[in-house]
Amino acid sequence: MIHARIIGTGSYAPKKVITNHDLEKMVETSDQWIIERTGIKERRVCEKGETTSDLAHEAAKHALHAAGIAPADIDLIIVATLSPDTHMPSMACKLQARLGAKRAAAFDLYAACSGFLYGLSTADAFIRSGMHQTILVIGAEALSRYTDWEDRTTCVLFGDGAGAAVLQRHAGKRGILSTHLHSDGSFGDLLHIPAGGAAHPATHDTVERRQHYIKMKGNETFKVAVRALEDVVQEALDHNKVKPEDIDLLVPHQANLRIIQAMAKRLNMPMEKVALTIHKYGNTSAASIPMALDEAVRNGRVKENDLILLEAFGGGLTWASALIRW
Repeated sequence: MIHARIIGTGSYAPKKVITNHDLEKMVETSDQWIIERTGIKERRVCEKGETTSDLAHEAAKHALHAAGIAPADIDLIIVATLSPDTHMPSMACKLQARLGAKRAAAFDLYAACSGFLYGLSTADAFIRSGMHQTILVIGAEALSRYTDWEDRTTCVLFGDGAGAAVLQRHAGKRGILSTHLHSDGSFGDLLHIPAGGAAHPATHDTVERRQHYIKMKGNETFKVAVRALEDVVQEALDHNKVKPEDIDLLVPHQANLRIIQAMAKRLNMPMEKVALTIHKYGNTSAASIPMALDEAVRNGRVKENDLILLEAFGGGLTWASALIRW
């Protein structure tokens, strides 16, 4: 049976760190308040002149090295991001040029925090169809560029980073077993950036009203997220006829520690079987799952034949899950 198998992972975070204590000097908040409500202690942000494509490039190089392949071996690049360097050209095309992956087709994918799983699902379909053999999937974000550092409800949450995975056609039982994608646009106003697109192009008014920053209704988003994630995780388990106790590692989107703990409790899964990076990176949107997965792989927490469950929830609203036999 043909599967899309992850043969290498990589990640990268900027060097600059903003701690909760730093934020105490910027807005009315406290280290204790942030930790209790989010689990975040610090986050990484891009230096002046550092871009999303810079982060993606570093993560991609690490993933290619881990996979033991050259850029010339890639025939498709998918970049999941909501914070590209520019609207045109795409991040994927920029990355293709920087890597020298001359054979690769390239495109961006936009599904907010669920973007990496949407990218995995797309890559899996291309590989199973036979259209492509080796695909580089990246989640990369520079959310600090879209963070209102005067809004204490959102500035404590987000960080910058990138994670990558190389997928290759594999004849056998190991690889992506299934992916499950969902969305509900009627909840779009819970988590959005009001201006900057064709509907509301940049004007003096949109800038003055701070409409180019992330806006979130936190309590409402939390309630929808927990319910949606529970459903999509159960969908993955039922589809593959496995039980929660069969899962060796849960790699959740790193949005909020309370959401992650709620999911683990519903699965009756000890936190020792959950990959956590939120405390040091915050919410890096599409980058959070591949960054957490790469860290788990490099720390030896992922072993051959392990069952790995990935789940995410993000703006759109979108949510997704994937089950992988490593």
